[in-house]
Amino acid sequence: MERLCEKMKLCGGGVISLVGAGGKTTIMFRLANEFAQHGESVMTTTTTKIFMPSKDQSSKIIISSSAVNVVEQSKKYLEKYRHLTASRGYLPSHDKLTGFDSEDIEDIWRSDVFKWIIVEADGAARKPLKAPAHHEPVIPVCSKWVIAVVGMDAVGKPLLDKWVFRPEIYSGITGLSLGETVKEESIARALTHENGIMKGCPSHAVRVVFLNKADAPDLRAYGRNIVNILSEMTVKTPDRVIIGSAGLEYSNLECYDL
Repeated sequence: MERLCEKMKLCGGGVISLVGAGGKTTIMFRLANEFAQHGESVMTTTTTKIFMPSKDQSSKIIISSSAVNVVEQSKKYLEKYRHLTASRGYLPSHDKLTGFDSEDIEDIWRSDVFKWIIVEADGAARKPLKAPAHHEPVIPVCSKWVIAVVGMDAVGKPLLDKWVFRPEIYSGITGLSLGETVKEESIARALTHENGIMKGCPSHAVRVVFLNKADAPDLRAYGRNIVNILSEMTVKTPDRVIIGSAGLEYSNLECYDL
């Protein structure tokens, strides 16, 4: 199995924030597993909400509203587990963990307990594509990498709520009318617009795009088209683009530096 962290050029430790749609949670736990298998300490968490992880995704979960308490518990549990998941609270009616403030993430990072902290910093109601509202995403300033995820199964679909989370906002930033077909050009615009998918990305952070669910030849071709469009744009573009399928154990990951 290819190591996704190597393809994304994630090395040396740091805070990674995931935004966008179409597979953030899968990518978060895949990266966490890769780091943990190499003996590196990693915390997975959120600044929004995530479903309660399965045992396969995360063996130990810490729930506390105090960053100080999370740090103290983590010191104890890291003697046994390399990967922990932490959250501020739990919503039993939805089986979801609630997120920390950005400042809490920064406090936990400054404790030097973890080599890696991976943050799901955006919600998308399990849609393959999204545009952020004014309060989204919630990216900690200490993020060293921001990874924007796009589900390639949105390409060729109409700009409707069934496929795109907040389609009206997506329409506003891309110029695509509601009901029109989502094509590669609009995704490239959404990835580079100041109010688009990577809105609020710290200026120092490395910007990575994962064009996910590209497990068919036509979807990979769409992904390459997006890379070509991005490479010709004069605005700030992502630093690196990955095309593949994070949920498949054996998926050839194509990598492009812009």
